Amino acid sequence: MDATWLDSNSWLIELGGRRILIDPWLVGELVFGQQAWLFKGSHPQPRALPDNIDLILLSQGLEDHAHPPTLKALDKAIPVVGSASAAKVAQALGFTQVTALAHGERFTLADSVTIQAVPGSPIGPTTTENGYILRETATGHALFYEPHGFHAPSLKDEGPIDVVITPVLDLALPLVGPIIRGQKGALELADWLQPQVILPTADAGEVQYSGLLISLLKAMGGAEALQTALQAKGLGTQVMQPKVGQTLKLDLRSAPAVPLH
Repeated sequence: MDATWLDSNSWLIELGGRRILIDPWLVGELVFGQQAWLFKGSHPQPRALPDNIDLILLSQGLEDHAHPPTLKALDKAIPVVGSASAAKVAQALGFTQVTALAHGERFTLADSVTIQAVPGSPIGPTTTENGYILRETATGHALFYEPHGFHAPSLKDEGPIDVVITPVLDLALPLVGPIIRGQKGALELADWLQPQVILPTADAGEVQYSGLLISLLKAMGGAEALQTALQAKGLGTQVMQPKVGQTLKLDLRSAPAVPLH
């Protein structure tokens, strides 16, 4: 299994001989509802679109996960799997093979990878978006992805899972509370799933953010704090800190991941 962090929540996962692009934001600015004064993200340098993509996997329908400018730039023949709201975004942009997964449903990619949707982040009072378990058919190696650190207790029944991609930084807004549940959520996942590796997501590598919302956000934790907490609990999970664009070859038979240069 290979994992490449493309910044923010965007990942390229190579599993079962397939290349899966997760929550891609690679071109253009990130703005919610055209309100750049409130929040704007930008890449200081243009980022190339990965080639030979077998599947696009979208966890949410919001712009930071189903990013319209990036999706517009990708080949519309690439199959898309997403939450109900993400699937609507992909269909509206012209993708021809779109599958919406409800919690508990599975999708099989070329008989080599199964993707199971599980409860993820609550968005508003009535919507819970998706997390995903990706499992390689030939080896049983598995990866869990959820970008905000929210997951249901039912996930306990799915372990062990080799690799977890989750936030490790807490982000909270005054009067609102946590919008990204990093440290506590990651510790829960380590306890429940016994992963060999945790890969942080939702952090800012090279991207730059501005706007009123940024000035209000309170950040706590991080990869080093999580590794210390895991060691204190006697858990052997390794927290890795990939660089943007760096491919990590995850040797899950002997656990530590080795960067490919």
